Amino acid sequence: MRLLISVAGPAEARAALRGGADVIDAKDPRRGALGPVPPRRLAAVRAAVAGARPISAALGDAASEDALARAVALAVSVGVAFVKVGFAGVTSEPRARRLALAARPRAGTDVGARLVLVAYADWRRAESLAPARVVAVAAAVGAAGVLLDTVNKGIPLFTIEPLPSLAAWVAAAHAAGLFAALAGGLSGSDFVRARALGADLVGVRGAACVGGRTGRVSRARVAALRALTGAAAPPAPPPPACVPVERGLLSQRDVELSEIVRRDDEMLHAVRERA
Repeated sequence: MRLLISVAGPAEARAALRGGADVIDAKDPRRGALGPVPPRRLAAVRAAVAGARPISAALGDAASEDALARAVALAVSVGVAFVKVGFAGVTSEPRARRLALAARPRAGTDVGARLVLVAYADWRRAESLAPARVVAVAAAVGAAGVLLDTVNKGIPLFTIEPLPSLAAWVAAAHAAGLFAALAGGLSGSDFVRARALGADLVGVRGAACVGGRTGRVSRARVAALRALTGAAAPPAPPPPACVPVERGLLSQRDVELSEIVRRDDEMLHAVRERA
């Protein structure tokens, strides 16, 4: 089982990478379950990861074919491996299929990006398709995988869906030739159940952050989560870039960027709490 960590920018991407995340997911947590980041920030995340891990981009909930096609084309031009699209507000399966088809051709270019459709466990609240119907749409349009998430981040996935329902959903995705990912308020204690269900990937934001899902991703927290996935660790990322620094009368020397801007997320959060 692999670990996806959602990041809001390049600094968090570096923390997730060094903590051992398998997939770096660009997402703005202040804009909902699938909040897209601005194009420049997506490009900055891509530069920070520098090809060391695949990147996914949350593109929000589909509203129109043209807007979705443009968003996918932009993300693919940056060099992401996956684009994630949800269907909040879409209750018609034929409509969802048309929207997914608008994303598929551009997500399937020679750049290698693949389409992931997102279902919501709390689909009635999201006014969306039931999770099983999203699997059917994904299979029909040739998507790579499906992700089961939650709109309400205050109620975790395993509280909303009973284990037998989750097991059936994962099995249906696999039977359709799709990978199955789980997300939605997951913590490390949920990973054993996710593995037992056969999930291929778990997506995490809040449990990887200091200060909750709108806080900052912590390398130490990502590493702790990574150890719970039960999979072999991914290859270590390349060392940080070095830049020459000259201070006063001291001779020029090579200093890692991390040494110049070093800050511990836990300490930073504590200072903010005291302020």
